[in-house]
Amino acid sequence: MLASPHLNQRLMEHLNTGVVLLDADLSIIFMNPAAEALLEVSGQRGKGVEFTMLARESDEATQAFRDALINGHSYTKREATIELHNQQQATLDYSVSPLSHPETRLPCLLVELQGRDRLMRISREEQLIAKQETTRNLVRGLAHEIKNPLGGIRGAAQLLERELPTADLAEYTNIIIEEADRLRDLVDRMLGPRTLPQTEEINIHEVLERVCQLVDVESEHQIEIIRDYDPSIPEMEADRGQMVQALLNVCRNAMQAMMENPNPERPPSLTMKTRSIRQFTIGHHRHRLVVRVDITDNGPGIPEEIQESLFYPMVTGRPEGTGLGLSISQSIINQCDGIIEFESEPGRTTFSIYLPLESL
Repeated sequence: MLASPHLNQRLMEHLNTGVVLLDADLSIIFMNPAAEALLEVSGQRGKGVEFTMLARESDEATQAFRDALINGHSYTKREATIELHNQQQATLDYSVSPLSHPETRLPCLLVELQGRDRLMRISREEQLIAKQETTRNLVRGLAHEIKNPLGGIRGAAQLLERELPTADLAEYTNIIIEEADRLRDLVDRMLGPRTLPQTEEINIHEVLERVCQLVDVESEHQIEIIRDYDPSIPEMEADRGQMVQALLNVCRNAMQAMMENPNPERPPSLTMKTRSIRQFTIGHHRHRLVVRVDITDNGPGIPEEIQESLFYPMVTGRPEGTGLGLSISQSIINQCDGIIEFESEPGRTTFSIYLPLESL
């Protein structure tokens, strides 16, 4: 029994795969809703427009479309970077299949599109979360092995101090005690917050305003702070102090990078942007509502050689940096079932913090 045209139309509308039909001039004859979403254009606006005007890849890719029409050979391309009509970029898998138009019998192309950005982001987040957990376990193990002998060294130095024949020799035992304490504090900082979160209803914008106030004072009012808030974002359950610390660490890193690498043609600025996102996946958990906080600076950018390991303890691009701030921030946000990601290039670095707005 043949399917009715109405049923075919319904099937096309409910496919998760984008389907685009092109004529011999590579102009769009038809596109289903999934293709509209991937290409960020309505079917009505896209109809009759050359496909490469809405999704440009390269001259070679365009020629491959034309060759497929002439030769009648299908092909598939994986993880192609496409520039959309709005200058945004998307990563797609697509398959091209030559066929004849069902009505005119003229040659045309069927292009099937699969978005890869979301899958790649989820995979990247899962790897980041797994690495962060592995790092935390490693640090906990090291902390245990370091702090036990440190306690013994400190205690022995205190006992030795009581047995010294002259008081001036206590200078040396004091050095041992102070250095043992310094190492203990360093290990504690690597472990991050050691108390359970004291959750309460907080407004993310109140937290950001507190962070802005601290950054403004620490920078001696030399950094322009730009706010772009979404006032409709509801309150969330979180530990106010820990959330301030997590966001402040990110902003402080940006502030220090801009202050230490001044650019006379680009006065330092920090942009705080909030948006809500519905049906968003963090790692392998899908959340009904998520707040995204973007912290963008116009500093020198993060050195490429440390980007892959940026959230590891002791990794820093600054000579005076400890490399603990971002590691602690990621740990705090992970405790809230969220995640921190970043994109960086010279002149623009954005840290994006994703936090579920359901009960944490």
